[in-house]
Amino acid sequence: MAKSKIIAGSAKASRRKARKKASAIQARRKKEFTFRGFTMDELLAMPFDEVLELLPSRARRTYVKGLNYEQQLLFDKLKDSDEPVRTHRRDIPIIPQFVGKTVSVYNGKEFKDIEIKPEMIGHFLGEFALTRKPPVHSGPGVGATKSSKFMPLK
Repeated sequence: MAKSKIIAGSAKASRRKARKKASAIQARRKKEFTFRGFTMDELLAMPFDEVLELLPSRARRTYVKGLNYEQQLLFDKLKDSDEPVRTHRRDIPIIPQFVGKTVSVYNGKEFKDIEIKPEMIGHFLGEFALTRKPPVHSGPGVGATKSSKFMPLK
């Protein structure tokens, strides 16, 4: 004989339990990345000319007018290598073939490691290696005149 499951409690309690279960926060699914309506697989399968049409105008113009010698070296090295590439070139627009690669970009003082993500497509490498630090201020009145040391209580 199979045992039947006996639900104890009133109908009100079971409705409350069902409401609580329905309103519980569920884990969010990661939304698939799209760039201008195309998935990463579609972008990688496209010819380079079609990908250029999707880029913002500034990045598109960089590739259309042609890369200079140093930019072309970095472009070829980035497309082929799997290991991190160190560079001083900050003016290379990111294309879908660079996604997943690691680039060390010089910011004027040190090399900053950048893991290229799909959201970076169309931006330049230099945008992700900041050259200036934001100012960090101490408390009020430190190093100021004598009168400004006394801050009002309210």
